[in-house]
Amino acid sequence: MREMTASEASRSFSAVLDSAERGETIVVTRAGRRVATIAPAPRANGAALRAVFERWHSNPALDDTLAVRVAAAPEAASEELDANPWAG
Repeated sequence: MREMTASEASRSFSAVLDSAERGETIVVTRAGRRVATIAPAPRANGAALRAVFERWHSNPALDDTLAVRVAAAPEAASEELDANPWAG
């Protein structure tokens, strides 16, 4: 993992992205404090996505009653649950 200042990252942002694309993680600092991490984006492929959908398809919780349960959700909520606990 490489560390660089925000100014350095700004001046060489294209190179920073190239490094991330190669698998490197870069920590960006400002005034000596870590403020951001630039890391490789996760890679997915069609086979992985298909596997997720196949697992969901076989999940009994996602049956025909799902729409009924979703429609009933607002009734289970209350104004008290939506209240801001920090409001004075």
